[in-house]
Amino acid sequence: MGRRYDPDRRQRIIDAAAAVVRERGIAGLGHRAVAAAADVPLGSTTYHFATLDDLLIAALRQINAEWLAEVESWVEGVDPAAPPADELARWLEDQLTGERARMELEYELYFAALRHEGLRPLAAECLDEMARMLTRLVPEAATARAVVALIDGLTLQVLLADRPYDREGTRAALERLMGGDGDDGEPGAARRRRMTSPLGSPAETGSPPGPASG
Repeated sequence: MGRRYDPDRRQRIIDAAAAVVRERGIAGLGHRAVAAAADVPLGSTTYHFATLDDLLIAALRQINAEWLAEVESWVEGVDPAAPPADELARWLEDQLTGERARMELEYELYFAALRHEGLRPLAAECLDEMARMLTRLVPEAATARAVVALIDGLTLQVLLADRPYDREGTRAALERLMGGDGDDGEPGAARRRRMTSPLGSPAETGSPPGPASG
C-alpha cells in the first residue's frame, strides 16, 4: 500500500513541535513527543527533520513569527500623537503583568542559543526585526536597537529576579534614551547640544558671539 498523500504533514509537525515547546519548554522537545502531538508516525518527524536541532529551529522560527506579528500589529495601532515612551512602557507592562508564558518562551530561546549555535541566527533575526519595527516609533535605527536592548534588560530583571515592573521608571528610562524630556524638564535635544558644546559657546547660550578680546 502506497504512502498516503499528506501535503500538510510537515506543517502539522511544526505546529505540534511549537505546541510542545510552549507546554514543556525547549528541554521537553523530542521526536516522539512531537509525533504523538501531531498524530503522525515517528518516522514522519525524522523524515522531515532529521535532527532534533532541525525540529527545534523550525518550531522556534514559527513561534518567533507569531510573536513578531503580534508586536507589529501593536506598533501599527499606536497613536502617532502619543509619546512613544508612554506607549512602549504601557505595552511592556501588558506583557509582564499578565500571562508571561509567551515572554518566558521568547527569552528561553535566547538562553538556548548560548548552547545551540544553530539558534543564534534565529535569535539575531528576532532582535533585528524588533528594532526594524520600532523605527516606526523611534526615527533613528541606532536608537531603536538601544530601545530593544533596554527592553531586554528590564524584561530579564522582571522574569529572572522576580522584581515588580516599574512602569514609570521604564517610561522615564525610555524617554531619556529616545531623547525626550528628562527629569529636569529640559528637552533631550537641547540637553545634548548643551552637553556637547563648549561652555559659554553660542550653541549653549543661544546668543551671537561677542567681539574678540585682546
